[in-house]
Amino acid sequence: MPTTGKNILIIDDETDLCLLLKDYFVKKNYDVIVSHTLREGKTILCSLHPRILFLDNNLPDGAGWELAPGIAIDFPDTYIVLISAFHSTVPKMPAGSLFRVIEKPISMSDLNKQFSEL
Repeated sequence: MPTTGKNILIIDDETDLCLLLKDYFVKKNYDVIVSHTLREGKTILCSLHPRILFLDNNLPDGAGWELAPGIAIDFPDTYIVLISAFHSTVPKMPAGSLFRVIEKPISMSDLNKQFSEL
């Protein structure tokens, strides 16, 4: 498990995107864990308590965004990044939730704009 306290969990079934995100954040000294299913991702989330969570909507075993409000409540310090290739309806998030939406495809310039402060 990550040891720096700067950890990221990516729950997405697109291998290329996961590699792009992992490479980007490893260069910023983050520990990055990748899950390609919602079921595995939820298990990792509960043990990892990541600083940042990238959560895809359309996963092979469910809709990730449906879990986002509950994740925001259970992990209020986790910054949730909702990602999707489809123009999905953003779930109603609890007041004060730390989240943003990024549409696929995600480019390096998108990451630099969104995460330049890291």
